[in-house]
Amino acid sequence: MGNSKIANSPALAKIRKFGGVMSGMVMPNLGAFVGWGLMAAIFIPNGWFPNEKLGQMVGPILNYFFPLLIGYTAGYNIHGQRGGVIAAFATMGVIVGSEITMISGAMVMGPLSSWLLKKFDQKVQHRIKPGFEMFVNNFSLGIIGLLCAIFAYMTVGPVIRVLIVIITSGVNWCTSHNLLPLLSVFMAPAQVLFLNNVVNHGILAPIGFAQVPELG
Repeated sequence: MGNSKIANSPALAKIRKFGGVMSGMVMPNLGAFVGWGLMAAIFIPNGWFPNEKLGQMVGPILNYFFPLLIGYTAGYNIHGQRGGVIAAFATMGVIVGSEITMISGAMVMGPLSSWLLKKFDQKVQHRIKPGFEMFVNNFSLGIIGLLCAIFAYMTVGPVIRVLIVIITSGVNWCTSHNLLPLLSVFMAPAQVLFLNNVVNHGILAPIGFAQVPELG
């Protein structure tokens, strides 16, 4: 009875909804991840058929294309084409502001920037005079996108970089000390509470993507 109440609590419902949002950023783009995974498995130095020139595509696709793709998808899910455009713009802030893969950063800035633009549009769209729609829409997206990109570059990127480094170091430490079962202490309760999407797309996937170019 107690476990049922916990599993059905409003807080966990919100967390599950958040996990669904993250899943919605990744799942529509699985084909691109499959193609990139095959490319990495075949052409990187540790791959099946190493090729230095073709292998050069692996890093840029991981570091630039995937964060932009995820950011755009997140923004599109929230506010259509305009949300996707501003999300991609804002995501460039976390990409440029960090040396590591910013898939997690895209999962933050994509929804945040598109949500802000959506709220702005809801407030002003009915007040725009006929003939000024394009002017207001373009400049509002540009200005809000600029502010979001600066915020991402100065704040979100560095914070997420530190978090990813800490989590990755912890996973590597558990692996090197043969303590992988220890990870289940943290993962199993989340899975029991139906937070698979949060764990998979928010934590494990970014770590795995970052290690593929090195380990294959």
